[in-house]
Amino acid sequence: MFAFTLHRANQQATCQITSPSTKATIMFDVLFHSAVLVSVAEIGDKTQLLSIILAARFRRFWPLFWGILFATLLNHALAAEAGHLLAGLASGFLVNLVASLAFIAIGLWILVPDDEPETAKEPKHGAFITTLVVFFMAEMGDKTQLATIALGADLTPLWQVVAGTTLGMMIANVPAVLFGEAILAKIPMKAVRITSCVLFVGFGLWGLLVTQF
Repeated sequence: MFAFTLHRANQQATCQITSPSTKATIMFDVLFHSAVLVSVAEIGDKTQLLSIILAARFRRFWPLFWGILFATLLNHALAAEAGHLLAGLASGFLVNLVASLAFIAIGLWILVPDDEPETAKEPKHGAFITTLVVFFMAEMGDKTQLATIALGADLTPLWQVVAGTTLGMMIANVPAVLFGEAILAKIPMKAVRITSCVLFVGFGLWGLLVTQF
């Protein structure tokens, strides 16, 4: 029997797992958790719509792929670090409480569809630079960035948070770049938003449950 531990920034939540096959994956629980939350939150988000716009404009997969990847890595590394620094300024109780409430708020926010993002009419730079800059700026203040801040404040290690949220973004955006608007036409957006909301609210409620009042 193995102890599965989700490492929170100021405490640990532990449950018993009886399957030996999970032993090799225990160390990646934070990465997996972050990837799932962000990938479902990104579907239908304005940055995914931006990926479709950029794909239609440039029609070059690899420059867009690397632009989205590096923009997300930089943005989410800063976001997770900001969350971690904020967590260090407050007590464990307050950090867990605020992070849990933030997850619930983000979950409710996800139910509101995003408007289509605006982009410059005539890009002055190539596909990679344009994607890098525009995607980084579009992610500022977005729900997935705020989710990364909350995850950075609530979970450790940070590299798994950043890797997981970046992986989640790529899972959602690579198909958008490859297939464009056709991918959104095949996805039941209402069901996706509800599922994403349930995941975020559920994680927030779980956080409140294990927070020691």
